[in-house]
Amino acid sequence: MKENNSSAQVRRFQLSFLYSVPIGILGGLIGLGGAEFRLPVLASVLGYSAQQAVPINLGVSLISIAASLAIRGSLLSFDLVFLLLPVILSLIAGAVITAFFGATMAGKLSNEQLEKIIFWLLVIIGIALIIEGFLPQEIPALLPASLGWRIPAGILFGLAIGLVSSLLGVAGGEIIIPTLVFAFGVDIRTAGTASLLISFPTVLVGVIKYASRGAFSNRTILKNTVAPMGVGSIIGAIIGGMLVGIIPASILKIVLGIILNISAFRVFHKAKSHAA
Repeated sequence: MKENNSSAQVRRFQLSFLYSVPIGILGGLIGLGGAEFRLPVLASVLGYSAQQAVPINLGVSLISIAASLAIRGSLLSFDLVFLLLPVILSLIAGAVITAFFGATMAGKLSNEQLEKIIFWLLVIIGIALIIEGFLPQEIPALLPASLGWRIPAGILFGLAIGLVSSLLGVAGGEIIIPTLVFAFGVDIRTAGTASLLISFPTVLVGVIKYASRGAFSNRTILKNTVAPMGVGSIIGAIIGGMLVGIIPASILKIVLGIILNISAFRVFHKAKSHAA
């Protein structure tokens, strides 16, 4: 029995790494972390419940963001990002509030209720990716340049970002980057760096809140899932970054949006069948 359990843990370690690398590559190709695609893997292939999968995904997201910030910090200038500081701080302010309360809310939901919420959020993100694939990369800012407009709007957008982050265990780049590009008129490269700065405190608050509820007390999960997925995600993101331009990001977003919707349906349908 002990030997079977040990073999299962080794297999989980291997699968965690093997799945996270290609997910990281795809995320790197479109400028996202890929956490949305990790969640169905955690909930189906690795066999975690929704209540377990979300904090695990959040922990992996924190590792990925920290690594991405370190890499970008050594390669890029943050001058353009500093010009966006009022917008970034307003987004963070809204996001950390709902990241805290979202983690609390997730703990009060049944596993079935959380699965339904995850399903619909993944479907919405998948549709958003498909729509974004058809949109031009740069359009004029939808919001006026006045801080009187931008700061309240940033807080409101941040509230949505933090909620999605805490309920899915994602960094939120799939929402933050389009928000910065389309609502605030930020160029895509600066938006990518700003997204990491917004995501880090948001995810950190979520991780701390989940940790306070004992979500990371099982060292085996940290060792056999969070660690290998974190390393695999970093490796994949680096490879994806090197391959940028080989396939147009717009086409990839459309394809990945479709895949995300299919994955969300399969996991939800499986959960629904088991519940029945």
